Amino acid sequence: MKHIGQTPRLTLRETSPLDGNMFYQLNSDPDVIKYTGDAPFDSVADASQFLADYDQFRKYNRGRWAIVERSTKEVLGWCGLKYHADSRETDLGFRLHQKYWNKGYATEASHLALQYGFRRLCLDTVITRAVKENTASLRVIDKLGYEYEHDFDDHGSRCEQHRIDKYSYVLRSPDDMEIKVY
Repeated sequence: MKHIGQTPRLTLRETSPLDGNMFYQLNSDPDVIKYTGDAPFDSVADASQFLADYDQFRKYNRGRWAIVERSTKEVLGWCGLKYHADSRETDLGFRLHQKYWNKGYATEASHLALQYGFRRLCLDTVITRAVKENTASLRVIDKLGYEYEHDFDDHGSRCEQHRIDKYSYVLRSPDDMEIKVY
């Protein structure tokens, strides 16, 4: 599995079918998927098959990476960049098990994903979207320096789209966090 980089606490690596149990558990928590529009997987086997069929890494050299805590090697959830061929945009997303909420992991992993996108993939901009009621995700988006673009409806919810460009990100990226991109 390809590793894309690390922070002081985290490593991001490609997901694989071996992460099926983690994805199954993550999507089985109704609070975790409350604002996503995603349904739980029916089984660990279904989650593993989803990961086996996941083609973002092969097609676009990006995707939803596993967030691994460096000290324990535990997988906390996922964070990453997804390419949307229809709009030709890349979006940042993240999802963590509840026990890792409010510890800064989503922000830290997102910084690593953005640095990978801007440095290695030479992206000019990255969007992100969140349901308006998902205040925790919107706080992370704000910490990353994203600018609000517009509202839209998705999965029966009112959502916001935000955008950041590489030049704005460089000006706002954390100087005090050692981030290594491979």
